Amino acid sequence: MTASKLDQLRQMTTVVADTGDIEAVRRLAPVDCTTNPTLILKAVETPAYADLVEEAVAWGKKAGGGDDTVHAVCDRLAVTFGAELTKIVPGRVSTEVDADLSFDSKATIDKARALIAAYQERGIEKDRILVKIASTWEGIQAAKVLQAEGIDCNLTLLFSLPQAVACADAGAFLISPFVGRILDWHVKAGGGPYTAETDPGVVSVKSIYAYYKSFGIATVVMGASFRNTGEIEALAGCDRLTIGPGLLDELAAATGDLPRRLSPASSPQADSELGKKIVLDEKAFRFALNEDAMATEKLAEGIRGFVKDLRSLRKLVAARLV
Repeated sequence: MTASKLDQLRQMTTVVADTGDIEAVRRLAPVDCTTNPTLILKAVETPAYADLVEEAVAWGKKAGGGDDTVHAVCDRLAVTFGAELTKIVPGRVSTEVDADLSFDSKATIDKARALIAAYQERGIEKDRILVKIASTWEGIQAAKVLQAEGIDCNLTLLFSLPQAVACADAGAFLISPFVGRILDWHVKAGGGPYTAETDPGVVSVKSIYAYYKSFGIATVVMGASFRNTGEIEALAGCDRLTIGPGLLDELAAATGDLPRRLSPASSPQADSELGKKIVLDEKAFRFALNEDAMATEKLAEGIRGFVKDLRSLRKLVAARLV
């Protein structure tokens, strides 16, 4: 009997669950798990996790009132869900730094340290956690400091090779290049129709993967933000792929051969496009990002979206603290 496409994918790629739904993670048995403000908000609004929310709110009421307490409760919720997920997955759990700190390196560093300390208070060491940070210049520089301290980072909202290059230069443990959101932008701009192979998001991740492997860069490439299983199958063999429960279920139900599409051995070695390593200082990074309308717009939009959900979470918490 042919193995499911999910089982075949697991033979060549580390599968990560893109969800804060603890029961979904338990059922799907991924190696790692990643969350963000949107996913935490959805989980908090789910009755099944009422006890976790009540614990954090009760803790907040003892701590006092005000915005600082609201923010602290939100952090506690993120760590509480993350701690539960570490009991299920054998690998890493990604916990996101507040998106409204995306342009403040110092505040990002401080928040990351606080999150790691909160995990350590629960007996969870930093080698089980990835701190998730937006791939702005400020976020990448914060990651450089954190990586030097042994705090591994997941650079998210990544839409372009210049962002990936800067993350590698900073020594980031892992990057999350977004696939589906890149496709969304191009479709909205009138592009397509696309196949899985010509999908602009797939092409972007392949380019980043090839650059990294060509120059022996150790930073992990984890494709993210998928719209369909075709995108996932086109990136089979990528270091890691973080996938939502719905698409994981589709892959688990699908049969047929799943060929490996990416591997370090088959990556181009210093061809005409990758023959020269890219060097970026802050000015060059900002200019390169500005030249890419899609990456500029999707990075800004992504930060706004996460901030919106973070504010919704804070509003929900504030109402419960009264």
